[in-house]
Amino acid sequence: MACAVAACSTARTPAPVEQRNPVAQPPAPVVLNGSPAAAPAVTPPAQPAAQPAVPAPPAADAAAAKPGAENAGKPGYYTIKPGDTLIRVGLETGQNARDIARWNNIENPSALEVGRVIRVVPPGVDPAATAARGVSNARVEARPLDARPPASAGSGVAPPPLTAPAVVAALPAPAATATPPVTTASAASAARDADDDVTWAWPSADPVIGTFDDAKNKGLTFGGKAGDPVYAAADGRVVYAGSGLRGYGNLVIVKHNNTYLTAYAHNRALLVKEDQVVRRGQKIAEMGSSDADRVQLHFEIRRMGRPIDPARLLPPR
Repeated sequence: MACAVAACSTARTPAPVEQRNPVAQPPAPVVLNGSPAAAPAVTPPAQPAAQPAVPAPPAADAAAAKPGAENAGKPGYYTIKPGDTLIRVGLETGQNARDIARWNNIENPSALEVGRVIRVVPPGVDPAATAARGVSNARVEARPLDARPPASAGSGVAPPPLTAPAVVAALPAPAATATPPVTTASAASAARDADDDVTWAWPSADPVIGTFDDAKNKGLTFGGKAGDPVYAAADGRVVYAGSGLRGYGNLVIVKHNNTYLTAYAHNRALLVKEDQVVRRGQKIAEMGSSDADRVQLHFEIRRMGRPIDPARLLPPR
């Protein structure tokens, strides 16, 4: 008996097994009035409803269309660049800044939108065939700048021109010749040829101290004394006279035709006004140092808005 008791006392009881991941058991049936009732159905958790895809807003254009963009690159139109003013546009196109503002309904000329395309010829005018307003392209006979027309003899009154009606009547009528039709292209070509027929004169009698350099000096620089005369280099019409273009000081711009204009900068005094017709050799300003570090005349000739070397066109001295 003692051994049996000892054997019983040394027997090991297995440890209970702990179930770490219990398996969900179905709920026990519910007994109602002695009869089991059906187990309630287990409803899975509701999934959130899928949200409808929202279309992304259309990407904005990198650069919104500017006013007049449809005319970019066309003759007679100009695209505003950073730093442009209407005066500078007028210098590059040979037009009056006030006219450009009127043609484009520009109310604030000092706030030009970069990229805007503006008209630089009058509305309704063909830019390829238009002629300069009131400016004659006829070649003018060269004469000294201080020359005066000769006084007539006798009473000082020029006699009426002589006519010879009998001789004129006796002349045979010119033979009729076939004239080719004038096209827009031929008219434009003829206008350009006439525009190149300009008689030039030196704008100053002072020495040249700076020659043309397309990168540094867009014209010729004349050195002189304050008050030295500045002359119009050819017949034309003044399209600007003022000091509104930075770097040029007191400036005169003369338009000679649709191809050429000239600019006269750093003057002490301006002797002409806008829309005034001037003649080659006419004194239009006095040399000065406005917006410059010394007394000088900066002179430019621009062909179709592009500066060219004036020495190529001015006569030999």
